Amino acid sequence: MKNLQSNALQIESLVKTYDNNFKALKGIDLEVKEGDFFALLGPNGAGKSTTIGVICSLVRKSAGKVKIFGIDIDEDFSAAKQHVGVVPQEFNFNQFEKPIDILITQAGYYGIDVAVATERAHKYLKLLGLWEKHNVPSRSLSGGMKRRLMIARALIHEPKLLVLDEPTAGVDIELRRSMWSFLESINRQGTTIILTTHYLEEAEHLCRNIAIIDQGNIVKNTSIKNLIKQLNKETFILDLKGEVKDIKALDAYPLTMVDSSTIEVSIDKNQSLNHLFSHLTTEGVEVVSMRNKANRLEELFIDMVEKNLTTNKVSDNG
Repeated sequence: MKNLQSNALQIESLVKTYDNNFKALKGIDLEVKEGDFFALLGPNGAGKSTTIGVICSLVRKSAGKVKIFGIDIDEDFSAAKQHVGVVPQEFNFNQFEKPIDILITQAGYYGIDVAVATERAHKYLKLLGLWEKHNVPSRSLSGGMKRRLMIARALIHEPKLLVLDEPTAGVDIELRRSMWSFLESINRQGTTIILTTHYLEEAEHLCRNIAIIDQGNIVKNTSIKNLIKQLNKETFILDLKGEVKDIKALDAYPLTMVDSSTIEVSIDKNQSLNHLFSHLTTEGVEVVSMRNKANRLEELFIDMVEKNLTTNKVSDNG
């Protein structure tokens, strides 16, 4: 992996105001280091897709600067776009074309020789498990295969920066894991990746750094490790052996009976689980398994968005 020194992407005071005066982006600043695997998260309408649209020239910004590997997109977008591959949310290729033809045609937009384009198309179709379908109409592909074809198309000119907008939406768990493995592999080889996703465990598993955007503002920009450290409380689901009618309350550990063999408990980060399990043992309750109610990043994300909404309401009122 490359040394994370230079910026693959640098955004300064980026603003986007639509014709109806809706301000989708309110002056965001963002840096993504070369070689990073970076997550951009936020609820629907937060500004994620608008930001990506500006990066790939599908959305015209109202103000601010965007540089891709040091190239200002206002000064030389043709040079900047050579470094970027984008996988949008929606399938936007010709469904009647064959995968092999889609990739070779895409390569032609970047001035790549047909022989080189063909070699690369074979390479990425095989890497993404699409080779057996390379010569059939793309409309016959499954949803997961179409998603992988989008990734192959974005990589055909071998960009240094890959932007993935909800790449595993609608993909089953097994295929999602195989896509994770592929993305981790190309990142190790030096490709910088920016990921937007609603599957928050995806960001926690893949990414090293993260920015959370809400209502057109960056509300958090840090490493995944630092973000997880900010988690003050986790909620666990405990599966019990046999049925339990009632468990004596324990002030330090709020317990909720989900059903006769399942309880839910909230634990502060400074608390030890030992006291809880000692109490359950005293009550004659045996725990057979324990799991998080939600992944840690999801709990943090919900907490931050709620705080941001509260702050905005206070600001609006006063």
